[in-house]
Amino acid sequence: MHKGRHFFDVIYASSNGTMPVNDQWFEHAREIEVFGTQVQIVAPTELVWSKAFIQMRHRYDGADVIHVILKQHDQIDWQRLLGYMELHWEMLLVHLLNFRWAYPTERNRVPRWLMDELMDRLRHQLDLPPPQMKVCRGRMLSRVDYAMAVEEWGFADVGGEGEWRDA
Repeated sequence: MHKGRHFFDVIYASSNGTMPVNDQWFEHAREIEVFGTQVQIVAPTELVWSKAFIQMRHRYDGADVIHVILKQHDQIDWQRLLGYMELHWEMLLVHLLNFRWAYPTERNRVPRWLMDELMDRLRHQLDLPPPQMKVCRGRMLSRVDYAMAVEEWGFADVGGEGEWRDA
């Protein structure tokens, strides 16, 4: 929405459909003053969640995720974040490992119980047989960069903009 030189963006959900903006976002929002007006901004927990899947060729928000963890770790509700990312816990693990790699001296900013939980899930998953169907979740990150997997290589499109599509 434009009004003169001002722009206002209303976000209803992420582009891949995994993160609908709902009342819970506002329950945990913070209030700040911007140009003399009180406004609500997203809390660190929801900010990490909203940026976790932004991994396209021209835009990657991983550094934002890492820096929110670095500077707001004590304000992140780690249990709520795990709940948000339950179906996509591997993506959370990826960001936490990136954080540990980028800031090895700060790794204690991520709760040990969370790393233990995610590593236990990974160990358990390693023992499972491979899925019968070829699946590509990459289109949740970038529809363009993973298009060939679905269109040419025979993978099922799981999660591309919140839709299921047979290859």
